[in-house]
Amino acid sequence: MCLGIPMRIVEVDGDVGIVESGGIKRKVGLMLIDGAKVGDWVIVHAGFAIEKIKPEDAMETLKLISEGAASLGDVSSGEEK
Repeated sequence: MCLGIPMRIVEVDGDVGIVESGGIKRKVGLMLIDGAKVGDWVIVHAGFAIEKIKPEDAMETLKLISEGAASLGDVSSGEEK
C-alpha cells in the first residue's frame, strides 16, 4: 500500500522544495506540479510533491492519519487498542 502525506511548502528553490508537516521537514521534488509556491499544500509521495490540495483537505487527511495511527496503539511494544 502506498500513502501520500499532505505537507505545506515552506521553501522553493527551482524544482526542489522544503515541505513541513507536524514539525517534520523534508526536501522534495516539485517538477510534477505547476506553479508550486511557499504556502501551498501538496501531497508528497516517494520524495515528490505529486498534487496540490486545498488546506482544508490537507487538515482533514492529517486528522484521519492521526486517528488511524492512534487506533493502532503502541505497535513497538506489541500493545494494540
